[in-house]
Amino acid sequence: MSNILGTTQRDKITGFQGVVAGFCQYISGCNQALLVPKVDDKGDFKESHWFDVQRLEQVGTEMITLDNGATPGFDKAAPKR
Repeated sequence: MSNILGTTQRDKITGFQGVVAGFCQYISGCNQALLVPKVDDKGDFKESHWFDVQRLEQVGTEMITLDNGATPGFDKAAPKR
């Protein structure tokens, strides 16, 4: 289910809905997706939340994709201890 990045998903239990902006796969099999909701009526950002993927259902068929060709990531190496 890692191909859900960019899709809109809804949590079956709470009804929380948002675009999947992150996906985390654990060795235990309890994979999670980060749902980023739309801004509210005032244009204020709402907080994102992680959900177990088995709780999610897809809303619609639209998939958001971003072109990162010009800026593929941060230009410095990750910090080391």
